[in-house]
Amino acid sequence: MLRMTRHFLHSLTLDHEAVADWEQHPFAVPAIRTLRKLELHPKVTFFVGENGSGKSTLLEAIAEKLGFRAGGGSRVASLFNHEYTSPLPPLLTLTRTSNRPMDGFFLRAESFYNWATELDELEATPHCGGVLQSYGGKSLHAQSHGESFLNLLTQRIDGHGIYLFDEPEAALSPQRQLSMLVRLHDLVDEFSQFIIATHSPLIMAYPDAWIYQFSADGIQRVAYEDTEHFQITRSFMRDHKVMLKRLLRREDELGLE
Repeated sequence: MLRMTRHFLHSLTLDHEAVADWEQHPFAVPAIRTLRKLELHPKVTFFVGENGSGKSTLLEAIAEKLGFRAGGGSRVASLFNHEYTSPLPPLLTLTRTSNRPMDGFFLRAESFYNWATELDELEATPHCGGVLQSYGGKSLHAQSHGESFLNLLTQRIDGHGIYLFDEPEAALSPQRQLSMLVRLHDLVDEFSQFIIATHSPLIMAYPDAWIYQFSADGIQRVAYEDTEHFQITRSFMRDHKVMLKRLLRREDELGLE
């Protein structure tokens, strides 16, 4: 049985009555259009689906409701405001417990470079030096993408917090993704809650997590083995030569190069 007291967030709800235009982005996206209430796992919840399915859009909206900026970062030092403001966050209601997180971070793979630049600027600012000690003691630009992300996980993220990751696998080799799972498990044991949007069949294999698949049919909770990511990867690994032959033959038939 789940220990529901481990939640920081129980669920989120979209106020359909307050949506002014269902043809406006992101409300026209099927997963958002059909969203009403979504329960969250007390430890790890995954959002999976094709590009454009709405998973990152919803994750970003949750982050903004929690006080993070859309560009990512911590709530104390968040990235620049960017020009586009989504109409989704004001219409979301987050159901929380009396527990309050002591830490938090919103990681966006696509803006991690900007976050590294922001940290360098803070390090060079009087009275703000020392911020890089939480990231391995040197500029993230002086580390590989994978190293900087793992330093974020092992040195900056302390536990007893809520963490939102958008496609963390972008920085990580398969071996590093497995290392991430180990650290993820340690942080879960340290009273942490994660919501992760991912395409990685390795990362989404974390035991007992809830997986929500975003598609043209909306959002459905699915078993790991029923995700498209698992099924495609399994089929490819079983006989990659046959699959490649079929794919490339079809490309030839279509006249693609």
